[in-house]
Amino acid sequence: MRVSKLVTKSLRDDPPEAETASHRLMLRAGLIYQVAAGIYASLPLAFKSLRKIENIIREEMDRAGGQELLMPALQPLELWEQTGRGAAFGDNLFSLEDRRGRPMVLAPTHEEVVTGIVKANVQSYRDLPVILYQIQTKFRDELRPRAGLVRVREFVMKDAYSFNADEESLDDSYQAMAQAYKNIYRRCGLPVLMAEADSGAIGGKDSHEFILATPTGEDTVITCPACGYTANAEKASGIYHELSAEDEESLEEVSTPGVKTIDGLAQYLNISDEKTFKAVFYMADGELVFVTIRGDLEVNDIKLKNALHAGDLRLADDQEVAKAGLVAGSASAIGINDIKRVGDLSITRGNNFVVGGNKPDTHLRGANYPRDFQVDILTDIALAEPGQGCPNCGQPLEAIRGVEVGHIFKLGTFFSEALGANYLDQDGQHQPIMMGCYGIGVGRLLAAAIEQNHDDKGIAFPAPIAPYQVHLVGLNLADEQVAEEAERLYQELQDQGIEVLFDDRTDQTAGVKLNDVDLLGLPVRLVVSPRNMKAGVVEFKQRLDETSSLVPTGEVVATLQALPEIT
Repeated sequence: MRVSKLVTKSLRDDPPEAETASHRLMLRAGLIYQVAAGIYASLPLAFKSLRKIENIIREEMDRAGGQELLMPALQPLELWEQTGRGAAFGDNLFSLEDRRGRPMVLAPTHEEVVTGIVKANVQSYRDLPVILYQIQTKFRDELRPRAGLVRVREFVMKDAYSFNADEESLDDSYQAMAQAYKNIYRRCGLPVLMAEADSGAIGGKDSHEFILATPTGEDTVITCPACGYTANAEKASGIYHELSAEDEESLEEVSTPGVKTIDGLAQYLNISDEKTFKAVFYMADGELVFVTIRGDLEVNDIKLKNALHAGDLRLADDQEVAKAGLVAGSASAIGINDIKRVGDLSITRGNNFVVGGNKPDTHLRGANYPRDFQVDILTDIALAEPGQGCPNCGQPLEAIRGVEVGHIFKLGTFFSEALGANYLDQDGQHQPIMMGCYGIGVGRLLAAAIEQNHDDKGIAFPAPIAPYQVHLVGLNLADEQVAEEAERLYQELQDQGIEVLFDDRTDQTAGVKLNDVDLLGLPVRLVVSPRNMKAGVVEFKQRLDETSSLVPTGEVVATLQALPEIT
């Protein structure tokens, strides 16, 4: 491809609307064009990279036994009402009516449709397992689209679905998809972390996210560098400081004037945060919930939501707390019986804590669970944090920021039961089909790759997903010999099957051309110039190398073909 014919335009300055490196560089390099908030066109250079990613995905999905199909983006709302997901998606679901007034949606995902397809085509256990996948446009009306292609309202996703007769078969499909994902990221040149994740309201026992580490990522994973344990912040567990056992003391009221926070309480009584119990109030599906957790820990809202099986969870406001007769800043579960109570496991590990006295400016010393109060649910609802011990090996945990570039999880029988997708087992009995779901955001993967692979000059494309492998630059093309040599080399590279982008512009300076080379960040730069022509050489430089080298014109192709990343 000749740059003079390429439908794109690089920008000299950073776009003011760009929030992240990938957003800024994709706009500056002319990879994407913004149509509206969260809606982008992929221009020719980006589209070539996206196609490469899609081809890698297809090859690995096919190798894992997947069958590709294409399902409609436009779907009747009644399908979503059958599973209850219309209400669950809420305002994120794009909805419209056809000319007959029939409510429709633009699908954010395709579980309902694919389940219907399998229902119509699978009768017995002999027809299972099945893995179906597609690469198709999805729609989600995000409240706050951000970061270019990282969070958008229209996007291309590979979504796959497995259908199995039992847990063992589902686990086989799940492991096959996990390996396929690892292969996809490896072939794209992207090191990812496979993190345990929350399964959500409809998930099964297994769920994993694939995270590409980058400081500007919107996701946090907790990982152990010693043993490799990795989980996202919503799922992770950590080992916190254990308190030594003490003889239980009697409850003692203590005056704490003006003290309303854990830090203030610890300072006032000259104790550590871990010797206190924290009270946190939530509204779960309209019901007030009283949460008790050790004072040095924070509540993990996702764990709490799952423990309550709640559809909606939020912190209670001051009016809701006061209406329940609770004293914010001085509350405890002691004497509370008419409010749902949840306790973190940390309240069982230690003795003689300081808790709220359930009246202003008052706390109690010597509180012990379960002697002094009860809870309705006792489970792990603590947020894991860096520095805590790994639940597997005990070594200190670390936190890493990143972008989620894939998610796999077991759906169980939620959709098959809701939509009547059954099979006949070996005894002739109807059984619901077990399902798994596996997604990769194609555009997000490209953006995440750029987010991780760039410097202050521009993008540094991983070779397998670069739009072209070689950026050939002709300097001073008014010189007839330079123009002829650049043209000859361009044709030779193409004849050898090497992907090459040829900057043949005659209206741009050498500085502009070389800046564009670094901005776009193709793996290899070749420069043909009058000075090099006289020496019979071409300047050769790999994108992240500090220095360039000179290669005889007759050896350029062989030099490129010797590079493992050039095909």
